[in-house]
Amino acid sequence: MRLLIVKLSSLGDVIQTLPALHDMRQALPGASFDWVVEEAFAPLLQATVPGLARVIPVAQRRWRKTPFSPAVRAEKSRFAQTLQSVAYDVVIDFQGLIKSALIARRARLAPGGWRATYGNGSEDCGYEWPVRFMVQQPQPMPPRIHSLQRYRRLAALALGYPPREDGICYDELKIAPAGPDGSVMLVHGTTRADNEWPLARWTAVGRRLVAQGLPVSVPQANAAEAEFARQLCEAIGPQARVLPRMGLPALAAQMAGCVGVIGVDSGLSHLAVALNLPHVQIFSQPRIWRAGPLGSAHQVAVGGAEAPEVDTVWQAWQSVWQNFHAPLVVPVPA
Repeated sequence: MRLLIVKLSSLGDVIQTLPALHDMRQALPGASFDWVVEEAFAPLLQATVPGLARVIPVAQRRWRKTPFSPAVRAEKSRFAQTLQSVAYDVVIDFQGLIKSALIARRARLAPGGWRATYGNGSEDCGYEWPVRFMVQQPQPMPPRIHSLQRYRRLAALALGYPPREDGICYDELKIAPAGPDGSVMLVHGTTRADNEWPLARWTAVGRRLVAQGLPVSVPQANAAEAEFARQLCEAIGPQARVLPRMGLPALAAQMAGCVGVIGVDSGLSHLAVALNLPHVQIFSQPRIWRAGPLGSAHQVAVGGAEAPEVDTVWQAWQSVWQNFHAPLVVPVPA
């Protein structure tokens, strides 16, 4: 059986789809999986999810800038040829948008194959209603559901196994640490201005970490983030360092060697969850209920409609650190 996953972006959503891939592998151990994803995130899947037969990059974000240029038209043609070079028994559009549904429709089906996506919208989840008419199997969703569980439920209904609510597993992700780092990574970067957390608050948390004996590392992916990271590390002191710019696979390996992560709602924060690190995720929006960590005492979300204060984040960090390092208590037989 050959299946195609269509989940284009963003990084956090791609990572949160991995437990659905795990569920599908458990239900269909002989199946083969391909994945269509935006080109920026393809290297991470290619390098860290070895069980995928093919990762097919698509460049819709870049193509939109010059849609009629000869180079873009040639790239689109090559993408279509790659997509249609094999036939799929099932194509699942985990994005639920017209742009992803159009890709799902272009994929070639094997005899008796079908396409599936969401049959309706759910609160605070991206969805465009025409997609339900673009597939053979639109699947019903609860009106309010965590995004990670939404992906798992779609996969289960599309493939005919019972939806799972527990046992969230990121085992499909294989990331070896770049080396023992020992730092707490402060993930400040975000593509959304309304997700940002002020420099002064980052500085206060960083200084408390250093006082606790934990050095700090700060990633950066562009000039603006690099300047923010420089100011932050200078304000914290010599126990804080700016990481060199690196690709997603290398940054994932760097993060895997850290002792914990504090970050805003971003793809890298979701990567910290997948790596099972002690993690505090900072939200400045009400969607905290549908995107924050699930099922772990050493991974929590704070904030919501308003950005949290320093003390709130620090107390959350103290809690996740203690829970992660709590000694195993073995019950004594009566």
